Amino acid sequence: MRFVDECKLRVEAGKGGRGAVAFRREKFVPFGGPAGGDGGRGGDVVLVADSGLGTLYDLTHLRVVRAERGEDGGGKDMYGKSGRDSRISVPLGTIVTDEGSGERIAELTRAGEEFVAAKGGRGGRGNKHFATSVERAPRRAEPGEPGEQRDLKLELKVIADVGILGYPNVGKSTLISSVSRARPKIADYPFTTLVPHLGVAAVGDHKGGLGKSFVLADIPGLIPGASQGAGLGIRFLKHVERTRLFLHLVTLSDEPGRSPVHDYHVIRSELGSFNSEMLSRPEVVAMTKADLPEVRAAYPDVKAEFAKLGIELRLVSAATHEGTEDLMRELLERLLL
Repeated sequence: MRFVDECKLRVEAGKGGRGAVAFRREKFVPFGGPAGGDGGRGGDVVLVADSGLGTLYDLTHLRVVRAERGEDGGGKDMYGKSGRDSRISVPLGTIVTDEGSGERIAELTRAGEEFVAAKGGRGGRGNKHFATSVERAPRRAEPGEPGEQRDLKLELKVIADVGILGYPNVGKSTLISSVSRARPKIADYPFTTLVPHLGVAAVGDHKGGLGKSFVLADIPGLIPGASQGAGLGIRFLKHVERTRLFLHLVTLSDEPGRSPVHDYHVIRSELGSFNSEMLSRPEVVAMTKADLPEVRAAYPDVKAEFAKLGIELRLVSAATHEGTEDLMRELLERLLL
């Protein structure tokens, strides 16, 4: 299924049913009074957060979502049936914006959370409500009120505990696949990851651990200018906004002018340009591909450079699992602080 994190949707709630004009017609009641029932309420359009969804793809083919109209009232004080609601499932992390006003009107982050995107119209009152001491046989009733209609923009921001950052091809996908059951595409070229992947890392208690788990998000690789849309740009930068902790990965590169410290500063600069608040978020920094001899040889010097920045640099290898268990344990402990 394609990953879609933005779509537009028109929602139209149901109109309320008409109130009835009717009178009692019963044997031995020659002057029966008004007996028109009320119309039913129109159905609502409701968005429901579903933890089983990870994309807005299913909504891209829907142009308009309509709820059912309320039933008209009837004689003998019969009330119309309310229209059925239209319930639309959306992924956790969906932000709802009113296209007309530009106002953000909802943010669905918990499983089962609901938001009434368009409220159904009230049913009209039947003629029995208009009887007075002067007018004993009113011949008027109310029409049903129209339901709300609005154009919405839905935007998905992935929800995860830890966001994995770094240049393309630093080993983010390999790491998340080695510590969880996530199976992102992995290859030796930039932008292998074209969509955010979520993985659940479990830290067992068999070695004195905490026996808990947390969710990691493999965010597509960032490059200089990402905050202005370069590469995969702001399309995926927004997905790190919800994460509580960053795992920043660096490694050696053959490209001229690049180094682990240089790459670190570039990614941090892009984060700050996109949302300065993210620079104050806690992070853990690790050097990947420790299974490569040149990486292992360079690690002491690179570690010393990061130490000058007040950063402790870890060394890990997703291929051999060296250091990954300790890294996951540290991330969990940081999340529990």
